[in-house]
Amino acid sequence: MAVPSGTLQTYQSSNNAEDVSDVIFNVSPFDTPLLTMARKSKADATYTEWPIESLAAVDTANANIEGDDATTDTSTTPSRVGNYCQLVDKAFQISTTQQAIRKYGVSDEWAHQKVKYGRALKNDMEGIMFLNQARVVGAAGTAQKMRSLPAWITTNDSRGASGADGSATTAATDGTQRNFTEALFKSVVVLCATNSNEMPDTVMAGITGRANLSSQLSGNTTKFKDMQDGKLNASITVYRSDYGDLKLVPNRRMRERDMFFINPNYVAIRTLEPMQFVELARTGLSRRAQMWCNYTLEVSNEAAHGVLADLNTTIL
Repeated sequence: MAVPSGTLQTYQSSNNAEDVSDVIFNVSPFDTPLLTMARKSKADATYTEWPIESLAAVDTANANIEGDDATTDTSTTPSRVGNYCQLVDKAFQISTTQQAIRKYGVSDEWAHQKVKYGRALKNDMEGIMFLNQARVVGAAGTAQKMRSLPAWITTNDSRGASGADGSATTAATDGTQRNFTEALFKSVVVLCATNSNEMPDTVMAGITGRANLSSQLSGNTTKFKDMQDGKLNASITVYRSDYGDLKLVPNRRMRERDMFFINPNYVAIRTLEPMQFVELARTGLSRRAQMWCNYTLEVSNEAAHGVLADLNTTIL
């Protein structure tokens, strides 16, 4: 049927109202598992230290003659390790006009930007702790940086060919990547059980690594139980080893080639300046703000943790 001549249709009109949802959907993830899990404590200087010590090696020749005098064992004192605080920030600026106009999904632009940039800063903080970097001593024109987790773990590690441990002043050397296997996973579990009094209880992996944990682990595992019929469950949430349970946690901020075995009792976030928000002085027809945090990663004892490094980043 033909449209009568002269009929005004939506295609010709230029002043029809738009239909826009009054909700802004932010699809960017902002979960920060290590920031959430780790202990929290205060730092009192830009370089913060803590003492560590170990028991003497087992003496299987320990036998004494009845009535003999005591022989004093060699005394040892704790050693100190430490990390530099890293100052991180975000800043934003909006015009007075942008604040005043009516917007879809936002009633207060200033408050909206504050929340958005705060989440982004926390994402940065999480990612920095998993970045493969050694500590950097600050200087005029040089930003101070913390020693991140990949550079800490040296005792309980499995690395690909040519891979090497990091140190306070050197990042870990990436080795040849290899496929994830349960045998590699178990090798780190055994190292942790051998060298630490307390086992890690959490394994953190990237998105691909977390998928491979579910598809490749076949030992004593606990799968999430879905009670609805017709659904195939392929997710493993807990791995029960000979030495304790390990929660399997995805972390979007870490490198896909790494998998960390973490004991939350021996890792902490130490803050010199807790998260702060300040509106800066106005210099024109706009408002500016800056938020920041000065923090570091305390690895109380690196032998309480483990790393399975140099994994291929493809889903198996």
